[in-house]
Amino acid sequence: MSRPTASADIREAFLAYFAGRGHARVASGSLIPESDPTLLFTNAGMVPFKRVFTGEESRPYSRATTTQKVMRVSGKHNDLEEVGRSARHHTFFEMLGNFSFGDYFKQEAITFAWELLTQDFGFRMDDLVVSVFREDDESAEIWEREIGFPPDKIYRLDEAENFWSMGDTGPCGPCTEIHLDRGPVPGVENDDPSSESGRFLEFWNLVFMQYNRDAQGTMNPLPKPSVDTGLGLERMSCIQQGKTTTYETDVFAPLLARAQELSGVSLGADAEKDVSLKVVADHARACAFLIGDGVMPANEGRGYVLRRILRRAARHGVLLGVEEPFLFQVCDAVIDQMGGVFTELAERRAFITDRVRREEERFLATLSKGLALLEDEVRRAKGDGAASLSGPVLFKLYDTYGFPLDLTQDILRGEGLATDDAGFEAEMTRQRTRSREAWKGSGDEGVAVVYGRMAGDLETAFRGYERLEGTSEIRALLVAGEPADRAEAGAEVEVVVTETPFYAESGGQVGDRGTITTPSGRVAVEDTRRPSGDLVVHAGKVVEGSVVTGESAELQVDAELRAATVRNHTGTHLLHAALREVLGPQAMQKGSLVAPDRLRFDFTHDAPLTEAEIERIEDLVNAWIESNDSGQVREMPYQQALDAGAMALFGEKYGDDVRVVSFGGVSTELCGGTHARATGDIGLLKIVNETGIAAGIRRVEALTGQGALVWLREQQRALRRTGELLRAPAHEVPDRVERLLEERKAAEKQISDLRRGKGTSSASDLAGEAREVGGVKVLATRQDGLPSKDLRGMVDDLRDQIGSGVVLLASEHEGKLSLALGVTPDLKGRLKAGDLVREIAGLVGGKGGGRPDFAQAGGNDASALPAAFERLYELVGASS
Repeated sequence: MSRPTASADIREAFLAYFAGRGHARVASGSLIPESDPTLLFTNAGMVPFKRVFTGEESRPYSRATTTQKVMRVSGKHNDLEEVGRSARHHTFFEMLGNFSFGDYFKQEAITFAWELLTQDFGFRMDDLVVSVFREDDESAEIWEREIGFPPDKIYRLDEAENFWSMGDTGPCGPCTEIHLDRGPVPGVENDDPSSESGRFLEFWNLVFMQYNRDAQGTMNPLPKPSVDTGLGLERMSCIQQGKTTTYETDVFAPLLARAQELSGVSLGADAEKDVSLKVVADHARACAFLIGDGVMPANEGRGYVLRRILRRAARHGVLLGVEEPFLFQVCDAVIDQMGGVFTELAERRAFITDRVRREEERFLATLSKGLALLEDEVRRAKGDGAASLSGPVLFKLYDTYGFPLDLTQDILRGEGLATDDAGFEAEMTRQRTRSREAWKGSGDEGVAVVYGRMAGDLETAFRGYERLEGTSEIRALLVAGEPADRAEAGAEVEVVVTETPFYAESGGQVGDRGTITTPSGRVAVEDTRRPSGDLVVHAGKVVEGSVVTGESAELQVDAELRAATVRNHTGTHLLHAALREVLGPQAMQKGSLVAPDRLRFDFTHDAPLTEAEIERIEDLVNAWIESNDSGQVREMPYQQALDAGAMALFGEKYGDDVRVVSFGGVSTELCGGTHARATGDIGLLKIVNETGIAAGIRRVEALTGQGALVWLREQQRALRRTGELLRAPAHEVPDRVERLLEERKAAEKQISDLRRGKGTSSASDLAGEAREVGGVKVLATRQDGLPSKDLRGMVDDLRDQIGSGVVLLASEHEGKLSLALGVTPDLKGRLKAGDLVREIAGLVGGKGGGRPDFAQAGGNDASALPAAFERLYELVGASS
């Protein structure tokens, strides 16, 4: 067998070797750790098997081998600042691994590794050294007695080097590492693999999982000692291809080639530009894989890490002289290279590249201004002899120009300046304080204090899962936000009882409505809320008699409204499952509303749903409804719920015990809401609207049961009425409407042409009225009666007529004043249409803007037009 050197051959040789020795070939897990909110990203090959190692989950195999997607950009494994400068650090990489779940242990693991390295990969003992944990005599003996390593090639190192853990908690144990020995470094005595001399290159880590470390730091023995090994594909490719750095290997060659092609910069011409090319290549891989696994750019959590990486790459693009979106094209090269192994990349190519391009456009729109500010502040700081940039400046760069703090730090590193991190955090705190100012003056703050005091003394038990009525005692009343002993007829009141069947608004589900009846009065409950802790308030109006604290009360939930809410909530769970089935796992919940009359679901997706996608989603949900799967509700410890397959969203907080709601094999979610007994209770689900609400976030609105039927009848009625008006059967309505719209468009154009020809002077006549100011022709004129949309064409005509100059047209039409200003191409360097129109619009009580060659504005004071025209002449004259 020939020695594999190409990265694809190394990957296949590794996986095939272990598959031939009883290991199941398991596909890579997502970069988003499944059901593990303790991790930001999958940071090691064993993460998808974490619960298998702890004995909490079983698999149909006891041996496995994978090539796992890995990200290391935060926490314990934060390598971001080394990327592009270090020879081997990367944000994203592939981790080849073999795993034993209570099957084999140290003896077999070390033997397998040695056999693969020497028989398949062509290594010699002279090329290598190994390290073991200082207390791990067993591993040291295997290397020496079984494999034959001389004692001077076996290094015993401390916990920092040879005791591996995934994080602060979780599986851990001693490890043995295999290193390439490049030979002694002059001047370095007593060298060992823990040094930074460059002599030793670690490339394979064999971890012997013996313990599970808990939150208190206690290491408990695992039920079955196991093996977790990790061999970095990029490093092995570097060794096998005889390269000095991983960036010289075939892993990065096509990406660097694309970056050089787009930038026109060649590797080796300039050391700093080499760094930028490498950053772009590395970060393109991270961006492609993160978005492929459903991460969207955002200002928090995983999305913020992605945004930092993407914007860091965009800034390095600027350093290479590329000031337009380009990273998306490097990501395209990533997909070309990796899509065969990681098929999700190829399947989501258009989605990935479009999302990267959009984020680049958004950042580049403010980058130049931000960099200009930063240059000014650097110059000022150096002039003042300051060692760092102040917190307010750092915050302005972050808040106004979208510069993540670490991007600013990256730039300042080259200037020899530090950042005032404490000052930046102080500004962030002040911003959060300002965001809370909206509470002031509304009365809400005082009421919130009242709730807080009440919650310290009172709590309400919820009984609404079991029944819709109950008897309880009125413990407290609030009238106009103040505690009261009594509430009379007509009063708006909030009622607190000992226990209630009313569901309090939570998790997107609205609060129940119904009645509270006492011997002396009745309250119509319009809403139920949980303002603090376990305190539940029933908000409503006293409609009969009066209610008094201490009275016994009969509580009755509106059964019809609850039933409708139940249908919509269960429908929401099925809708979520269908979205993920049709669109992929990146369709993650971002918000929801569950009310009796409708449901709304927000999710991550970067394009409008097609008609075919919507139909497929509806078909899936309604097929699940028709199957009438029974609902199952279980209360269990949080970790056990995760083991049962319930999704836990990153950033959400959960208690020790959670409620798990499942429907067949379709949906399993952590949820405290009320649900149907079976999917068939929903009756029907119909999507009635789909729209975008933010970058990368879509919203679906739907109806279920009777609400869906009513909506369908309304649509049918409207279609029938439209057909009657058009004297056409229903199936011909779309074609008939399309013809009418075309006829109307043609008529409107004819009217516009007639209006321009009849109500205004010809372009040639008007052009003759241009005034020369500072050597520039300026035409400023008023042409009333023209709608704003017609001004653009006239401006274009007049620019053509005058050849070189500035044209301003103003028109008052149907009570609205419109301005349109054009600058001929030869003058755009001196005069910007957007700047000119903004200045002029202020004089007529309006505002506007636009491009350098054309801009528009509105106003409300036509009497000020003469002054506005004169101001234009002044501005043009001042530019000469």
